Amino acid sequence: MTVRTVFKAGMIIAFQKGEHRLLRDGVVVVEDDRIVHVGPGFDGAADAVIDLPHHLLTPGLIDTHAHLTSGPFDRSYVEDVGRPNFYFSGRPELLPALGAALDVEAQRAAVDFSMVELIRSGTTTVMEIGWIGDYTADAAERAGLRAYVADGYGSARWRTLDGKRMTYAWKEDGGLEGFDAAVAFVERTEGRAGGRIRGYLSPMQAAMVTPELLRRTVAAAERLDVPVALHAAEAVFEVQEMIGREGMTPIEWLDHVGFLSERSILGHVVFTSGNSWIQYPGRDLDILADSGASIAHCPWVFARRGLAMESFAAYLEAGINMCLGSDTAPQSILQAMRFACAVGKLTSRDARKATALDAFNAATLNAARMLKRDDLGRLAAGAKADLLVWDLHGLSTAPCRDPIRTLVYAAEREDLRGVMVDGRWLMRDGVVLTADEAAARVGLAVAAERVWSAVGPGDWANRAIDALSPPSLRIFE
Repeated sequence: MTVRTVFKAGMIIAFQKGEHRLLRDGVVVVEDDRIVHVGPGFDGAADAVIDLPHHLLTPGLIDTHAHLTSGPFDRSYVEDVGRPNFYFSGRPELLPALGAALDVEAQRAAVDFSMVELIRSGTTTVMEIGWIGDYTADAAERAGLRAYVADGYGSARWRTLDGKRMTYAWKEDGGLEGFDAAVAFVERTEGRAGGRIRGYLSPMQAAMVTPELLRRTVAAAERLDVPVALHAAEAVFEVQEMIGREGMTPIEWLDHVGFLSERSILGHVVFTSGNSWIQYPGRDLDILADSGASIAHCPWVFARRGLAMESFAAYLEAGINMCLGSDTAPQSILQAMRFACAVGKLTSRDARKATALDAFNAATLNAARMLKRDDLGRLAAGAKADLLVWDLHGLSTAPCRDPIRTLVYAAEREDLRGVMVDGRWLMRDGVVLTADEAAARVGLAVAAERVWSAVGPGDWANRAIDALSPPSLRIFE
């Protein structure tokens, strides 16, 4: 039986004529999992009327680049450290050491925690790249989130053997076993939870994949009709490796082998031609714009290392479809929007760009476009009932003159009062309904103690965690 709910709100970010627009004192009507009406009024019958005169309704946020199995363990481990010879990337030392210590139970604890963290920060759709796809899909289905899940694979592994340079250990099968497993995961995930849980493909990293594996990935993605995600231009040493190995930047090489298309979303893409850290000429941004590929920009993971995309606004002006991702802790697109704007203004040296609306579009409409989903990222008739309820009388949101600027520059998680996906409440009145938040927090804390104590064997010098990431404070004696 169809259930109709009418939301009356003081402010609504509604979709009209191809863009977000502000609707004051309007209504959103939801029937089951769909929005059927958005406008200044509604005369039809309703099973329930929810009156929200001091609240803002927005579409749910879309995280296009997450690592739910490992991201939560970054907190208090990866900040304030880095080696100059790796241009401050944590990938050569910090991540391999942590990865070797992550047992399956710890990854599951991270996923369970991530479900709560995503809901509490307003993410209703997440694109996860991890290693335990079946467990992640199960967890997302239970939590009620909309999730695209990929089991990552590749042709090589990279790490440092001496703390001085990166090495690449190529797999004998070129990564085909991992590819086959990833395809099988996509096939068995199709149609789960009425299509709310889906699989996609991720050959992980441009510098660690063969042309043959990319060709197979592109063909499989076309056959399965799924997106393809790949990390690219995320580290200075990666760009140097590709220029030395192929005579091209990672973006030029991906274009050369026929990987780039409207189906592909590239994680990070910070070190493109012209970036001051690499000082390499080229037309990477033009290549990306011409190909139709999207970028999942994760500003915080780089800002904490003193690195920046140069600049978010310049990529938009080049015509690239820019989306946002979390990548690390905290897993918050609310924070990603804020950092995209702040860092974008610093690198552009222009307070006018990127704007709060640019960031909000990246977290909603642009991401939906990349997913080929005109039923996501908007409040409009026919769209999925994925919506957020924000308190406009909160300490961080009052007073509210411009709701987009208020969200991007001021709002905090505590101002988010309700989260709905497919017409189902995941959080209401600030209480998460679909996951055991207390158990998730405790489970992660217990797993973290075990993981941190196990750091060492994955490091090239067998260093314990306090040597890799020295504590900020001396111990009180």
